[in-house]
Amino acid sequence: MTERGRSTMRARDPEPERPDPRVPAATHGRLGVAGGTALYIAAVLGTGILVLPALAAAAAGPGAIIAVGALALISIPLAATFAALARRHPDAGGVATFARRAFGPDAARVISYWFFFGTPIGAPIAALMTARYVVAVIGGDTVSTTLIAVGLMVIPIIVTAFGVRFAASVQLVLSGALIAVLVFVLAAAAPHANPANLQPVLPHGWGGVGLAMSLYIWAFAGWEAVAGIGGEFRNPRRDIPRATALALVIVSVAYLAIQTVTVVVLGDRAATSAVPLLDLVEVATGSGGGVVVAVIAAIVVTGVFNAYLAAFSKLGAAMGRDGDLPAWFGRGVENGAVARRGLLLSAVVMALYSVVVLASGDLQPFILVHTSIAAAVYGLGVASALRLLPARSAGWWMALISCVLAAGLLVLAAWHLVFPAGVAVIALVVGVIARRTRRTATTDHA
Repeated sequence: MTERGRSTMRARDPEPERPDPRVPAATHGRLGVAGGTALYIAAVLGTGILVLPALAAAAAGPGAIIAVGALALISIPLAATFAALARRHPDAGGVATFARRAFGPDAARVISYWFFFGTPIGAPIAALMTARYVVAVIGGDTVSTTLIAVGLMVIPIIVTAFGVRFAASVQLVLSGALIAVLVFVLAAAAPHANPANLQPVLPHGWGGVGLAMSLYIWAFAGWEAVAGIGGEFRNPRRDIPRATALALVIVSVAYLAIQTVTVVVLGDRAATSAVPLLDLVEVATGSGGGVVVAVIAAIVVTGVFNAYLAAFSKLGAAMGRDGDLPAWFGRGVENGAVARRGLLLSAVVMALYSVVVLASGDLQPFILVHTSIAAAVYGLGVASALRLLPARSAGWWMALISCVLAAGLLVLAAWHLVFPAGVAVIALVVGVIARRTRRTATTDHA
């Protein structure tokens, strides 16, 4: 091979690059395939099952089933791309580490801020979704709903403070229970299906399907979140693809089943239901099934927070290590360590968002803001993959497809991208100030 050919191959396959001195040598945690799959399921399946089937039905009618199927297909290359990145670069920084290696520190800071300071807006949304289910079952007023939502956020913070492995062990039990209860609910409700509820298929046209897809990005987001715990696996190169594949199949089947059963059983009621799973249970078993739904809601929200808080805490520590947060937050960045300072900061961010979301009570606009952040993170993350993965490898082709799909998600996000754009500007300004501060300090020292 000519020297030019060898240079081209090196440019396309950055695998032999020198390691980033800020990223510690590879010492991995003790997370296995089962625990990893449980965390992946929690991050992606999440609280979407509680409300999204109704919101999507209101937006697209039976076309919501098409929207879910399309996003399940879109998730294949997206999940494969982040799995390929995480197995090659298992680090607490997750997508920020990928962006740093591909595009430099400014891109890493932007994506860190998106994820760490933007994504937590989903926490009070998830808690409020769940609290409404609980109140619908046991009764209560607005104050009760708010108190339950706050409690649902506090408990997983305590669980995460014991470390990722402990959270994964808890989540393995919760995910198993969730799947079992969901199978029971759907099997009980399915005999009450009415095929006539599938007509008309597109009452609001393809635009309604697009809106339903935008809402469901909330449900299928999460692959980028668990990238930050890649180093917690015992064998990242082997176990991350396995956990990703298992979680992808389970999540896709679950969401497609839930949306289909909601539409064919509830019909027009699906579009106006505030608690669609509760309505399904009542159709199947009567009012006595409310306890089952309350159990589902509690399991779901605890699992989501277990997965995301583990990722938030590790990312906060990585940001402290990399200079995107004060160095004090860097403690616990090592694989297997507990990043309690990063967890503390993420809890503060969640609390600030909670004041706004819980005071409003209207979830849809906040969900769309959250999904716009997820689309932005996906876009920069899969673009990083094109730079980092070996050219024309399976992962690289998945990244190429993902770039096209991510562009489509950004189009669907539309004007809601104003929020991540604002966060990006703040991140870049912080970077400029930090560089000037370092130059001034160096000059003064000289």
